Amino acid sequence: MTERTQHGGAGALLYRLVDIRPEEVRAALLSGAYFFFVLTSYYILRPIRDEMGAAGGVENLPWLFTGTLAGMLLAQPLFAALVAKMPRKRFIPLTYRFFMLNLLLFFVALRVLPEPQHVWIGRVFFIWASVFNLFVVSVFWAFMADLFRREQGKRLFGFIGLGGTIGAITGAGLTAFFVERIGSINMLIVSLVFLEIAVWCVMALGKHARDPRAEPEPGAESADSESVIGGSIWSGITHVMRSPYLLGICLYMLLFTVGSTFLYIAQADIINQNFTDRDERTAFFASLDLAVNVLTLLTQAFLTGRILKWLGVAVTLALLPMLSVLGFVALGAAPTLAIFVVFQVLRRAGNYAVARPTREVLFTVVPREEKYKAKSFIDTFVYRVGDQVGAWSYAALLALGLSLSAISFTAVPISAAWLAISLWLGRRNAAMRDARETPVAAQAPAPANP
Repeated sequence: MTERTQHGGAGALLYRLVDIRPEEVRAALLSGAYFFFVLTSYYILRPIRDEMGAAGGVENLPWLFTGTLAGMLLAQPLFAALVAKMPRKRFIPLTYRFFMLNLLLFFVALRVLPEPQHVWIGRVFFIWASVFNLFVVSVFWAFMADLFRREQGKRLFGFIGLGGTIGAITGAGLTAFFVERIGSINMLIVSLVFLEIAVWCVMALGKHARDPRAEPEPGAESADSESVIGGSIWSGITHVMRSPYLLGICLYMLLFTVGSTFLYIAQADIINQNFTDRDERTAFFASLDLAVNVLTLLTQAFLTGRILKWLGVAVTLALLPMLSVLGFVALGAAPTLAIFVVFQVLRRAGNYAVARPTREVLFTVVPREEKYKAKSFIDTFVYRVGDQVGAWSYAALLALGLSLSAISFTAVPISAAWLAISLWLGRRNAAMRDARETPVAAQAPAPANP
């Protein structure tokens, strides 16, 4: 009887659903719990942020995206400095608790300051929440790329992402259920509590080392060390500028974000045309998030790991761009609320369930400093540059008199270019893996004859 078959009940179900080894179970479950609490915290805030953005006026959204980019310019060097000077067991909890302090300050401001000031507080909160979202998720996936090897990531990242999806469903559901009962302001404290529990998961994972029974990947670095990573606060940027592979990931992120921003601004316009009450808008946004995350959960539970195994990194990474080409064509042909909702739900679920875990596999073949610094730069600053390009391009197209239908058609070639870079990145990732393995294999002695 194997070690797998000795487990009954939930353990047996886990082994049937996921290609997981017994020595990986503890770290994978802790990682899934960590992601659960992070995304529960964020998805409590997301509909509140979206409502505040819509209430501030669709015409002001490009400026809010500009403010978000400015926030990233301030936050990114600070985070890089923490990475350079502290071990991960210190800089990760410190990053999350800094955001918790910010949440407490927003709660106090919204409680103490008069109602007319809430529009401006809402605009600041929109910028802050947009920075918060990218940083806390980027830090999570950097930790995962550091903790797990490429082969493990292909098998386990979909399952670990499932924990985040359940958290997103929980957060959206909590907001949809409680926001009209206790008010959106009080939901900030609920979000804060979940983020603190995520910190506890980080500390528990920090004690985890790769099981000595697990074979190390040839050429891989040991990621269980809590040594300081070092380097300068600008080394993330310099690594990106010197690496065609990382520049390719930057281009992937830019093209993805431009399309996402087009859809986001169109969303605010469509929702304002169909809903007038603040709490109704918040509840609708929460319900939309709920639909996205239920679909994501089903996909991650049954398909993500299998898709990566069957299709490989390159084709799997190209699935979302292919969907986007078709979706923007459909929205251009029929720019209705129903078409928009279907496209948005499918695109966001496809990103969370398939594209995001696959994209994180790209970072498993780079050095540790690049996993935290270059990855953080790409996931935050480059992402928000894409927001800027998308937001101001959308505003320019509106100024030229283009309709939602025409703007949707302009996103089709953008999605096609995104498709091409996805295929290139997948092939390059496989080549880098092979380059790491080949020298070791060449030096290995031939096996003895039995």
